[in-house]
Amino acid sequence: MKVVSANVNGIRASAKKGLFDWLHAEQPDVVCIQETKAQIHQLEDPQFSPAGYHCYYFDAIKKGYSGTAIYSKQEPKKIHTGLGFDIADTEGRYIEAEFDNLSVASLYLPSGSSSDAAQTKKYTFMDHFADHLKSLRRKRREFIICGDWNIAHKEIDLRNWKPNQKNSGFLPEERQWLDQLIDDIGFVDAFREVDPNPDQYTWWSNRGQAWAKNVGWRLDYQFVTPGLKDKVLSAAIYKEQRFSDHAPLSINYNFKIS
Repeated sequence: MKVVSANVNGIRASAKKGLFDWLHAEQPDVVCIQETKAQIHQLEDPQFSPAGYHCYYFDAIKKGYSGTAIYSKQEPKKIHTGLGFDIADTEGRYIEAEFDNLSVASLYLPSGSSSDAAQTKKYTFMDHFADHLKSLRRKRREFIICGDWNIAHKEIDLRNWKPNQKNSGFLPEERQWLDQLIDDIGFVDAFREVDPNPDQYTWWSNRGQAWAKNVGWRLDYQFVTPGLKDKVLSAAIYKEQRFSDHAPLSINYNFKIS
């Protein structure tokens, strides 16, 4: 089973850069998309409902903002949208596909970099989302939570970690929250199960020569329940083409959706 997560920073813009051609070649079983920046009525072109997939979108109320989507080769039993609190539900930040033995979610966690108010909003989301993740662990099924988490976890996960310790995305409180997600709640960082190497990033600033010099951050993750820990076969960050300021994260699992 191949699962792809990609923050596209505007699905219409990324389509023009070849995203759907790449997905057609890759043939993942599930695709989790973040930051669609579109309303469903703006996505009537057939390319936004790729052949062979069941496609589901969860839009933000605000036009041209946020939004998530899931494409799945197998039809889910149910689709869940939102998390029951305003930031997630009005901004289209969470969509989950439920199968018989597995649930896969696409998450777009808020960024706090623009202002103190934005960081406060991010913390509010994190508090609510931690409760949701705890509730998922009480269920008798496996989960893969894909997405742009807007946090680099360890020093290895961004090139310039020292000067960024007081910046949103690498604040001690944010990193500790991910520690709790792993150590206390029990989720597993699937990528790090198979790739312990440095310089593995999924986001690069558009400023300067960040992309060319690989001055990046690892902000995109697939967090999985413990039952999938030993099922992670391989992981790859696709950088041959640039569809947005993020790169797609692909992970192969020794697991079959039923």
